[in-house]
Amino acid sequence: MNKIQNQIRPTFPFTAVIGQEDMKLALILNVIDPQIGGVMIMGDRGTGKSTTIRAIIDLLPEIEVVIGDLFNSHISNYDLMSSDVRSQIEQGDDLSTHFIKVPMIDLPLGATEDRLCGTIDIEKALNEGIKSFEPGLLAKANRGILYVDEVNLLDDHLVDILLDAAASGWNTVEREGISIRHPSRFVLVGSGNPEEGELRPQLLDRFGMHAEIRTVKDPSLRVKIVEQRSDFDKDPFSCINKFRDQQNDLKNKIISAQNRLPGIKIDYDLKIKISEICGLLNVDGLRGDIVTNRAAKAFAAYEGRDDVNIEDVKKVISLCLSHRLRKDPLETVDSGDKVDEVADKILRISNPY
Repeated sequence: MNKIQNQIRPTFPFTAVIGQEDMKLALILNVIDPQIGGVMIMGDRGTGKSTTIRAIIDLLPEIEVVIGDLFNSHISNYDLMSSDVRSQIEQGDDLSTHFIKVPMIDLPLGATEDRLCGTIDIEKALNEGIKSFEPGLLAKANRGILYVDEVNLLDDHLVDILLDAAASGWNTVEREGISIRHPSRFVLVGSGNPEEGELRPQLLDRFGMHAEIRTVKDPSLRVKIVEQRSDFDKDPFSCINKFRDQQNDLKNKIISAQNRLPGIKIDYDLKIKISEICGLLNVDGLRGDIVTNRAAKAFAAYEGRDDVNIEDVKKVISLCLSHRLRKDPLETVDSGDKVDEVADKILRISNPY
């Protein structure tokens, strides 16, 4: 057992992370409903962004994949399987599957487009008539999480590719008239330090949610965070065992929310209020409306209810809209506070009691 433990890099427990509630909630809602569109997490260095993002994996149930497939193909969902697997199923082949941990794929800053998208072996295709594909990170991330640290320093062209794949759920590689298309459905998580530059507004808008985190100021809380991390570094497996029950409780809550999500309803009048808020805030396009509706449903499912209420909307709306507001350099009010102020006003009118 000790030998196995030494081979596995331990992950800091998600439930052991102190504070940073907005970041944790945004991550949880995105794994409940990946169609929310991912999350961008901006904050100071050393605020636990990477630690928290990597920790979410341990809360997710294992996924069933076709053995030997390069794309983590689902055995029955056509939208989550490669063309090869689909062909084999249509031919009546008996495919073997096994369960794996949800993949967490890191995109390094120096990655090339080929590394991200994959490459086609043209020589083999021309000489042997075989489509030989070397999968990239978008293939490996299918049905998982793709994490980009310092995404604000990543080349805009690569960010465009990432966001297109995340939105469509597919990646297409074309070279010399040869085309390969494969599923690439993942939760895109980006993190960065605002001091090193912001993402262009057009790109930032395409992230479903945005969480801004700051360094904890309270001295006693800082000491608690330091002690927690020191305990983990000293004996990670004792720390993991200490939080095992909390981890299992949260994992079960997430699984229950994933199962409950398809049946969640949101009242038409509440949809109108969400769109009214977006209109008053001059949010461009309809992404803000769509994401807020999705996030509110995911939060209702997370809370174990079947209908979205006003408090659900209040809880998520700043995370969904604050990064979509047009920035005024002379504005002194924080964009998150501005969203909350308008939301409180509109939602209070709809529920005066």
